[in-house]
Amino acid sequence: MPWLELSFRTDTKQAEILADALSEAGAVSATFQDAGNQALFELAPGQTPLWQQVEVTALFTDDADLDTVLKEVVRITGISPLPEMTSRQVEDQDWQRAWMDRFQPLCMGTRLWICPSWQTPPQPDAVNVMIDPGLAFGTGTHPTTAMCLRWLDGHDLADKTVIDYGCGSGLLAIAALRLGASHAWGVDNDPQAVVVSAENAEINGVADQLTLSTTEQPDPPAADIMVANILAGPLQELAPKLAALTRPGGQIVLSGILAEQASAVSAAYAPWFDMAPPLQTEEWVMLEGRKK
Repeated sequence: MPWLELSFRTDTKQAEILADALSEAGAVSATFQDAGNQALFELAPGQTPLWQQVEVTALFTDDADLDTVLKEVVRITGISPLPEMTSRQVEDQDWQRAWMDRFQPLCMGTRLWICPSWQTPPQPDAVNVMIDPGLAFGTGTHPTTAMCLRWLDGHDLADKTVIDYGCGSGLLAIAALRLGASHAWGVDNDPQAVVVSAENAEINGVADQLTLSTTEQPDPPAADIMVANILAGPLQELAPKLAALTRPGGQIVLSGILAEQASAVSAAYAPWFDMAPPLQTEEWVMLEGRKK
């Protein structure tokens, strides 16, 4: 099967924003390449090395509509016009095998490990979440996801209910269940994400505790904890809905936000939540609050 490949030439600041938006718009993968022949040297652990000029390449199924994808990327990012872009059809390769070779187990906090479903966990006695993202977004490698996972690891989730809004691969909902939550709901606008999340729930033995739905279906009941790792624009639009889906006294965790966007997102949720100062990793922040 051929694929549609889109490549954008941009700078470091916009590269990760574009990559996340392309994934939200249906990309199977989004990767970075040097666009300016710049050398990179070893950085400290946890840092993400990017070049000053970056080529962001996204892969879509061949039936993806280019105009629809680009309009969605503009809506999510607010970047208009978009950076210089090229598109082409590419022949099928073993994309999954190449990606699997790069995905290694990750420790998230003190108890939690995120492990590829095809590998043996390095610490069998830890809280291991076995993940196979398939065609959905979410492996724990991105700073925004990692911050949410560490937050979950650092809190007592026993008997709590959790909503993972924009669940992708189901990673956050499944991690919450493995850390002691009694029930979780995963919601996504992509039906493929619901399928992949269900498969990952089966792998981790929590399928009976996870209820999945698309955004077109009825909303779940209000939960003790709301986690939404999306992007700043959609988070602001969704503030009234996510507030309504969080119980009084419950907690909300928001990620996918750049540092300069934090104040606007926090203000959008302030009518319903007492918002804490942002937690930052690289250029990304996570916000948390408690419902009034």
